[in-house]
Amino acid sequence: MYNFRTDLALERREILGRIKKDAEKIDGIDVEEKDVNEKIKVSRVKITNENGEQAIGKPKGTYVTIDIKKLKIATDEEIEESANVLRDELKELVNIHVDSLADVLVVGLGNEYITPDSLGPKVISNIEVTRHIIKYLPEYALEGTRPISAISPGVLGTTGIETLEILEGIVNNVKPKLLIVIDALASRSIERISSTIQLSDTGIVPGAGVGNTRKELSINTLGIPVIALGIPTVVESAVLVNEALDLFIGKLQEEARSNDYLNELKEQDNYEEIKEALNPRRLQYDSYSKRN
Repeated sequence: MYNFRTDLALERREILGRIKKDAEKIDGIDVEEKDVNEKIKVSRVKITNENGEQAIGKPKGTYVTIDIKKLKIATDEEIEESANVLRDELKELVNIHVDSLADVLVVGLGNEYITPDSLGPKVISNIEVTRHIIKYLPEYALEGTRPISAISPGVLGTTGIETLEILEGIVNNVKPKLLIVIDALASRSIERISSTIQLSDTGIVPGAGVGNTRKELSINTLGIPVIALGIPTVVESAVLVNEALDLFIGKLQEEARSNDYLNELKEQDNYEEIKEALNPRRLQYDSYSKRN
């Protein structure tokens, strides 16, 4: 199996398409795409059999990717629209596995003291938990309120306990019907950092995208459905170098530079040229700042 170095099923499918000419005909992988608007795109990768599993190294199930263009400079209205798309997609996945009143445990994975790994714990601090209210103060709970509990179990390096071991104890005692696990992901694209959301109903293997694989959290290990929600926060240094080179080469091609010029580049400091080639991305933010 190819070493994809990304947690996103859609990216794995895209990479497979580049390295195999007949990748679109692979049995067991179905892809559906729709544009919500000019900035939001929803893609569904469905892995339906073992052949699909082996091709991209992901278990059978549904993987929903929400790509949001220029989310970092989006308006409040655009952010709210993106949140509504996420809400609808998450609700659809949850409703497939449990009813509207089933207990749900939300789990925030990661280390809150390390910025790119702190997504899970930060989300947990903003979850509106209701399980205790329904249990101890039912008169204050609105009719139809779902029991929600939440936990941020930390990481092996600070607790000395595998996340799976912690969650096994919680599941056995609290007895939720479904887990929603939130974690930071690895991507193969700078553009997807903090601008893409992946949902899946296959669970998650923490650390898989960066080569620090822990025990999987899934229906196979916990006995209940596990929905994973993740956002890419890291890329490999090789990705940064590759995308910078693509931009730099593209700029040279636009200027129709000769081979003699390229040979001269080997003999000088190219910092300014590379900086100028990378400027278009920064200009997006500059133009936004001027408008606001």
